Amino acid sequence: QVQLVEAGGGSVQSGGSLRLSCEASGLTFDSYAMGWFQQAPGKERKFVAGISRSADSILYADSVAGRFTISRDNAKNTVYLQMNSLKPEDTAVYYCAANKRGITRTPSYIDYWGQGTQVTVSS
Repeated sequence: QVQLVEAGGGSVQSGGSLRLSCEASGLTFDSYAMGWFQQAPGKERKFVAGISRSADSILYADSVAGRFTISRDNAKNTVYLQMNSLKPEDTAVYYCAANKRGITRTPSYIDYWGQGTQVTVSS
């Protein structure tokens, strides 16, 4: 079955950095656009970043543009999210997502989700 396994979450101080990774199995990785979403307590899940199958198209939420970088390695079936200049408002559970139809900002269009990894940024 399809599995998306995130790693790299943790606790950092404001201004710090973290690198998330998501390794996929059970699917043809380079046939899927990949993305990252975040969900803070009591809030809806929202788009953070997305990358197309061949990495020729990348989108970011306005709130993270210039601070976060999404990338993928199709040989390793892995997508990454480098998060720099972290702020307390970035605190959330971060979910890896796979979508065969392309990059999407809409959670209900996602085909597969990871289990999530917690990111906590203290001031």
